Amino acid sequence: MSAVDLGMPGHASDGLAPRRASRQVMVGDVPIGGSAPVSVQSMTTTVTADIDATLQQIAELTAAGCQIVRVAVPSADDAAALSVIARKSQIPVIADIHFQPRYVFAAINAGCAAVRVNPGNIKRFDDQVSQIARAAAGAGIPIRIGVNAGSLDPRLLARYGGVCAEALVESALWECSLFEEHDFQDLKISVKHHDPMVMVRAYRMLAERCDYPLHLGVTEAGPPPQGTVKSAVAFGILLAEGIGDTIRVSLSAPPVEEVTIGISILESLGLRERRLEIVSCPSCGRAQVDVYRLTDEVTAAFEGFPFPLRVAVMGCVVNGPGEAREADIGVSCGNGKGQIFVKGKVIRTVPESKIVETLLDEALALAPDAAGEAAEELGPQGRGG
Repeated sequence: MSAVDLGMPGHASDGLAPRRASRQVMVGDVPIGGSAPVSVQSMTTTVTADIDATLQQIAELTAAGCQIVRVAVPSADDAAALSVIARKSQIPVIADIHFQPRYVFAAINAGCAAVRVNPGNIKRFDDQVSQIARAAAGAGIPIRIGVNAGSLDPRLLARYGGVCAEALVESALWECSLFEEHDFQDLKISVKHHDPMVMVRAYRMLAERCDYPLHLGVTEAGPPPQGTVKSAVAFGILLAEGIGDTIRVSLSAPPVEEVTIGISILESLGLRERRLEIVSCPSCGRAQVDVYRLTDEVTAAFEGFPFPLRVAVMGCVVNGPGEAREADIGVSCGNGKGQIFVKGKVIRTVPESKIVETLLDEALALAPDAAGEAAEELGPQGRGG
């Protein structure tokens, strides 16, 4: 697989613009921006001071494929817990700071991999930028300037008559300029809004006006499926234009769901190696099997399958053979039976009751080849970051 197929910077995957050129920062061992793949992050929902619960949730996020995790630090007890959490977490920890600049220093001293500050919320911040820049530079960690529509600086709200893309961008670049005055440019930026199109406009403007890496997010996106759709639409537009270096899907749902959806978005755009993909028809009056039940059974049987594989589950003979032929393995159903395809060829016809186990057997037989192809396609740099 070529760099074009991989969506690497400077190249375009099918339908994608070349990645926007940006400087790179390191969040722990995860590179953000530059030539790095787009990374996926999330945020814990536990009280950070509850160290065991927070580390348990971080472990769950890590297992789901999360690469960076953010924890809220609203209190002194939360700040005190950071050193243990940062040391024991399997992935880099970002401290999320609002209102209290002193917690920024606590997070840096605790060994967090990065700090997020919100210019609209943090009090008495501007006059401490020099000390924060010095501390962050000394520790070698980046700072995210995280602007949210819900907490925009009142001065900007007055100037623009409300929240708009221009106000979000001005807030972010103003805070960046304060750090730049102290020769600190190890920054990344987010400008989040609940409206995906306002968010898209803000990131487009930001991409034109700076070369800092950009953290994409639709804030307060809501519960699934609403929040899923909002994030997929906004991320799809921006990433297809080459804009975005790390993403967080914000949902009113367990954070593991954010990671799963974020990874799926990147896979759908060709920006990350596809893992298991189920291609299934929506069913119709032509279907001669219960497509929903069969798809659920196949999905359950393949849960945790460790190799990239496209599996087609098709309910009739119209599009079924074609879709099954294009998949790694597939079934085209009709009249109580299923034609089993492997790598484009029909290998056997089995009764409906044997479809799931036959597909799984054929997938396991392909597994060594799938693993070898995946390693060959990824090359030395890897795909997922």
